[in-house]
Amino acid sequence: MSCSIAAVVVSLFLSLNQIISCRAAGADDDGAARSLASCLISHGVTNFTLPTSRSYAGVLNSSISNLRFALPDVGKPAAVVLPGSRQDLQRSVLCARSSSLAVRVRSGGHSYEGLSYTSENRVPFVVIDVANLNRVRVDRGSATAWAEAGATLGELFGLAADNVLDAVLVDADGRALDRAAMGRDVFWAIRGGGGGSWGVVYAWKLRLVPVPRNVTVLSVGRTGPVELVAGLVHRWQLVAPSLPDDFYLSVYLPTGPSSLDGNVSVSFSGQVLGPKHRALSALRQSFPELGLAESELGEASWLDATAQFAGLDTAADLPNRQLGSRQYFKGKSDYVRSPISRRAMADIVRYLSTGPPRQGQGQGGGYVILDPYGGAMARIASGDTPFPHRAGTLYGVQYQVYWDEDGELGGRAAAAAGEFCVRWLRSLYAFMAPHVSKGPRAAYVNYLDLDLGANNWTAPAGGSSKAAVARARSSWGAAYFGDNFDRLVGAKTAVDPGNVFNNAQSIPPL
Repeated sequence: MSCSIAAVVVSLFLSLNQIISCRAAGADDDGAARSLASCLISHGVTNFTLPTSRSYAGVLNSSISNLRFALPDVGKPAAVVLPGSRQDLQRSVLCARSSSLAVRVRSGGHSYEGLSYTSENRVPFVVIDVANLNRVRVDRGSATAWAEAGATLGELFGLAADNVLDAVLVDADGRALDRAAMGRDVFWAIRGGGGGSWGVVYAWKLRLVPVPRNVTVLSVGRTGPVELVAGLVHRWQLVAPSLPDDFYLSVYLPTGPSSLDGNVSVSFSGQVLGPKHRALSALRQSFPELGLAESELGEASWLDATAQFAGLDTAADLPNRQLGSRQYFKGKSDYVRSPISRRAMADIVRYLSTGPPRQGQGQGGGYVILDPYGGAMARIASGDTPFPHRAGTLYGVQYQVYWDEDGELGGRAAAAAGEFCVRWLRSLYAFMAPHVSKGPRAAYVNYLDLDLGANNWTAPAGGSSKAAVARARSSWGAAYFGDNFDRLVGAKTAVDPGNVFNNAQSIPPL
């Protein structure tokens, strides 16, 4: 059914579990592709493309947002399959397995490390793209919705994982398991336990929440000496995590100087689920240092505000999967649990000013985004879902560097530009170590970072061992999931003991 979601909506942050990997060894690419095509056709699945097809490049590249993984030396899939129903999805998984192809499942192509459309060990693989599984059914009476896994309408606004009521998971045997059938631990695991471990989520049942007809939006820029900008960011970290639940205010810090005089810049972007006058009054009282003017706030429908937050022109652009710039980029993440001193914040802002220069939109540079936590997220226990970064976390940090599509940044050739940017990003990450979480140094699973460590599967279906579990736990496992990692290992062992679904940072079984 179709209906307006202006009054009952929760953001469909549906990149929770869209990447799977079923590795097989010793398969010939062409032979495996022919075997897959024959199997799919015999089972009534016809919407797929092979490297020999005219549509192949367009379909493959349609959702690749990180051009690092579109380069010629990156292995390409033996096929891209676009199932249109749950039955198509089940048959696609089984045909891929029977053809000895590793499997990657792609939704929005969001993976920062390309794990939804690449294979780290160059084994032959197929991409199952769930773009056509994009139907959403809203039940106003129960304030719930079933959203298929390819639906990408919306941006992160709180945690959708906390509002998942049910799901349909297609496992390695092609079975479609709902919440009751998959069991308590597996249902817990798929709600934030990372992609590539459990199977393919076909659809989510979400609890909807009401939003007002109009919301307040703001995007405020400030430029000045390092000390001024550092003072604003220092004050922000004391204010933003404790704002009312319906306030959201993030920080964007670009790299490089903003002008020849050495000044630097910062932007504050936010959304308030309420009228402008209330937002202005509250922010002037809690954050007077910002000097917020009434003209710097606007009102929009929740849907239009979501589009604006996503960097789109209008809400009509939200369903378009191919909008937005594509760049080469590398990201990392951190969490802050204690306020950073004003002096240290000035050192950080000064360090950012030495980073890759900004050369206009699409040209290259870098940035740091600070996202406040607190609110409803902090009132949920760290073990209620696999996502552990709850009470005590002030804000998350995203670091990113990018370089332009033409392959130049500051006169450097493409390869050198990338090496320069990534090397500088890693130096920034090291510089931040004294100021962020420790024991372990935490990271956000949706900003995948292979610098933290990677699995090294060698058996045809991945395989695993106590040593593999220990290696994963001590590196990326603890960073992403904290004390929840061992429960995730138990859930993985229950649902996929043969480790059919695996990738460079998937949960290993015991």
